[in-house]
Amino acid sequence: MSHSRSPLMHNHVFKMLGVNSCYTRTHLCDGSKLREIFFAKALSGANITVPHKEAAFEACDEIRGLAKEIGAVNTIVNENRRLIGYNTDADGFIAAIQSFGPLRNALILGAGGTAKALATVLRQNNIEPVILNRSANRLNHFIKNGFQAFSWDTFTPDSYDLIINTTSAGLSDDCLPVDASLLEHLLLSARCAIDVIYGKETPFLREVKKANLPFKDGSDMLLEQGILANYLFMHGLISTDIIRPIMKESFLY
Repeated sequence: MSHSRSPLMHNHVFKMLGVNSCYTRTHLCDGSKLREIFFAKALSGANITVPHKEAAFEACDEIRGLAKEIGAVNTIVNENRRLIGYNTDADGFIAAIQSFGPLRNALILGAGGTAKALATVLRQNNIEPVILNRSANRLNHFIKNGFQAFSWDTFTPDSYDLIINTTSAGLSDDCLPVDASLLEHLLLSARCAIDVIYGKETPFLREVKKANLPFKDGSDMLLEQGILANYLFMHGLISTDIIRPIMKESFLY
């Protein structure tokens, strides 16, 4: 994605550690071509953004870690021409929300690859996720895996400690992820909120600020998942304790 900070983050780490690598962007129009393009460009690794995380899962020869359960991949590493898929979104998100304190449950807006990652890792951390999506056609994965999942037509609002926007609403438009009156109602009983979009105040976050709730954009999640991805790109040879302060420094630029 053209707005991505990832090239700056990873290239700063490579430069400071003297690693002969370069992280750049490739616009992928057709997710089914991911594997073909990966090898054509002779890549050693890649991050995959929305909407291709499920296609990345299918493109891999082997899936490791939590990505198996999530069904979505955001990090690929080339091991002897075998594509190994991981998901660093999940752990990155949990690290990002630690400052909110203990949470009982969360409402996830959206049902794409990021929502799959967050629902899985929230449940593993004893935070009950509920998924709300505009339509029902993307909810099968969640229902099959025992999550509470609703379309706009079937949803009855409840009280949620954390509201999470994983949709693209507000990224390049002025839209909210759900109806304004519903969002206002949800924020009345929420404790905090996070938008996975980073680097701008989205309409969602504007409403959160009006409700005087603690909030974050996606910057902390981006940093933490990036640290893990960089560790994987370098095959675990450099510890995350070394990568973290260097990558964090890239956010000053």
